[in-house]
Amino acid sequence: MKNENNRRIKNKMSVLRAISPDLSRIRLVDQDCLSKRAAQIREALLQGLERPFKHLIDISLGDAHRGGLQPITFVRQVISACLYPSLLDSGRLPTDVKSRARNLLKQCEGESVGSYTATCGLPKIQHSLSEFISRRDRGVPSSPENIFITSGSQQLVLRLFVHGKGSLQTGIMTPVPSSPLFNMALSSLGGAVVPYHLCEEEGWTLRLDEMRRALATARRHCNPMGLYVINPGNPVGQVQSQKSIEDVIRFAAEEKLFLLADEVYQDSVHDPTAEFVSYKRVLHEMGPPYSNTVELASFNSASKGFMGECGLRGGYVEFVNLDSAVMGHIYTLFSTEACTAVMGQIALDIMANPPRSGDASYTAFFENRRNTLNNNAKRVQETLNSLDGMSCQPIRGGIYAFPQLHLPARAVAKAEEAGVAPDLLYCMLLLEEMGLCVGPGSEHLQRKDTHHLRYITHLPDEPIVQPRANSY
Repeated sequence: MKNENNRRIKNKMSVLRAISPDLSRIRLVDQDCLSKRAAQIREALLQGLERPFKHLIDISLGDAHRGGLQPITFVRQVISACLYPSLLDSGRLPTDVKSRARNLLKQCEGESVGSYTATCGLPKIQHSLSEFISRRDRGVPSSPENIFITSGSQQLVLRLFVHGKGSLQTGIMTPVPSSPLFNMALSSLGGAVVPYHLCEEEGWTLRLDEMRRALATARRHCNPMGLYVINPGNPVGQVQSQKSIEDVIRFAAEEKLFLLADEVYQDSVHDPTAEFVSYKRVLHEMGPPYSNTVELASFNSASKGFMGECGLRGGYVEFVNLDSAVMGHIYTLFSTEACTAVMGQIALDIMANPPRSGDASYTAFFENRRNTLNNNAKRVQETLNSLDGMSCQPIRGGIYAFPQLHLPARAVAKAEEAGVAPDLLYCMLLLEEMGLCVGPGSEHLQRKDTHHLRYITHLPDEPIVQPRANSY
């Protein structure tokens, strides 16, 4: 028996040793630890245990509904009717909700949302997204065949070209600060993060001199093949101008880089002087040779923006200027994954084709949307800049604030003694002493010797605590 147990243990250890080294390179974000602790504190409060606060406020994640945003009624009504078609025969739903649900059900096999769809999504919804993109881009053509609906499009696209080791290892230029999930996905595939720093002092702008520096440095140890941009910014909230986008496109063309444009917050622009312009539209308007040679993947999602339906997991990617042979490989790659959840596809259809003037739900839908977009960004920015030890660049778009903490030397030393990043220790103290859960800037990458916080600006209307950076 003892020998048999030893054999089983040895076999298990052999399996563990066979785990991909790329997987072992992934470091869980600090936010996971904070979220687990927040859950423990919330449970303690529910059990009536004494804490220095009565309620826990968690605004750490990019989850708008968790942060207090209310779902859009029309979206939930259409989904409810698709899930439970008997509602279509009741008098409880508006006529346009019933019409939309019936049309969507007709597109599903067996008229059921429980059926699989095509790999790329329901063709009808692909067409809706194509028409939405053309309207958004002032008539720039969009083909449904170039649109793939998925719940995780960025990682799938990275799988197209991330490979190699050593000097041949694929590198992707990534903004700093950036999305930790994108960087984790890149690392899991064996790719190299090539960081380029946004200029905080200029409102988190992209600077070509910094991008050239980052690229030249990276080419000494890897093979940079792609350029990842986020517009509007996550987590910093900048909105790129058309000129800035043109400069980036020229840079990508000169350096033969594949452009990956994360544009999931395109409907969340708060600054009346700013305008979202897509990379695809700018590329088209620049004309040849750029418009027909620069390769682009553009991402959008119903999980972000004014809907904030994170749990429905519905997004899409549109490819531009890819060779037909490459598109064949892309279809094969996406075919390795089951279709994305139909509920997420329905949310995308509503995002692309909302109620129109004259429809029964038109007024309520756009009232919901206005309330969503009016998301306290200005109030948050003003409040942060009024606090000792904090400064915040303008929040022009997106759903986050990313203020800088100006911490005293004793606070930094205290964090070093504890073996954690200073802004992570600050977040831990906020959580334990004030019941406020926010994210540390260190997990988004940041300039050396700078410290930040990230939290969602879709806040409830009630006043919240106002932490001070010098409260160590």
